[in-house]
Order: sequence, then C-alpha cells, then structure tokens
Amino acid sequence: MSAELAPELERTRTRSRSLRARIVGLLGPMTSIAGLVWAVAQPYRITLLHPHGQGFWWLLSEPPIFVALAGVLFHRFVARGLLADLEAR
Repeated sequence: MSAELAPELERTRTRSRSLRARIVGLLGPMTSIAGLVWAVAQPYRITLLHPHGQGFWWLLSEPPIFVALAGVLFHRFVARGLLADLEAR
C-alpha cells in the first residue's frame, strides 16, 4: 500500500455514522438490556425461579426472556443488513 493512500483510508474508516445508523445499531442491544432489566425488576415474572405447579410451556414462555431474545435476534439478523444499506447510501 502506498503511504499516500493510508491517510485517505483512515479518514474513510473513522467517518462517523449518521444518527439514524446509530439508532438502528443500538435498537437490538437496548432491547436486550430492557428485557434483562425487566427480569431483574420483576423477578416474580420469571417462573423458572419458582416453578411450583407450572408446566413446561409456561416455564419456556417467559416475557422478559422473549424481549431479550428479540433484541439479540434483531441485532444479529436485521440490524446488520439495515446498517449495511444505510452505509451504502
């Protein structure tokens, strides 16, 4: 690589993202954090902690866990494509 091209490459890498791209990039992690905060704030909702008389499907369907999982899946499968599309513009 030429020494003349290195500063130009560095400038393009450090280019800041737009506000829209930052928001899209933070939606998944913030949703996961919200699910974890919900689980800590209302531990009685997580019946895995006290499974007395609960069936398997009731134990599997925990709303705070669903929220955290939705955030992870959004970040993994949706946000990356959206960010790539926003950066291509």
